[in-house]
Amino acid sequence: MIPKTADQLRKAELAQIHIAKVQLALDDDAYRAILMQVTGKTSSKDLTWQGRKALLDHFKKVGFKVKAKAAGRSAPNVTPDRQELIGKIEAQLAEAGRPWGYADAMAKRICKVDRIDWCKPDQLMKIIAALSYDAKRHGRYEG
Repeated sequence: MIPKTADQLRKAELAQIHIAKVQLALDDDAYRAILMQVTGKTSSKDLTWQGRKALLDHFKKVGFKVKAKAAGRSAPNVTPDRQELIGKIEAQLAEAGRPWGYADAMAKRICKVDRIDWCKPDQLMKIIAALSYDAKRHGRYEG
């Protein structure tokens, strides 16, 4: 992984600040009031790295959840006989907020196959069952 430049890091932090604003349903007046209270600035573009960190820390304290990236992997391209099962797994992963890499790890552990793409329909059913059990255990819809 290539380290981010200072400018790339700044842009990523500013993006997170604006994602937090949306996730916390802050209107512009409320957002600017918090910005002023926490950092003493009226615009996030004027923040130093310390100000950005302080603001993100505040947003996390009041409920902002940073969502993990999907690890850059899209749904597997499988034959039609497995497409419906993969769709079910994709829905379960989305509901749990988990990436496709999680399904690959399950395939490796449950089916002894390196990637979910290579699972047979009966193996995919085992993964669906495991994800359903996980959903039930965590109080999510398991249908």
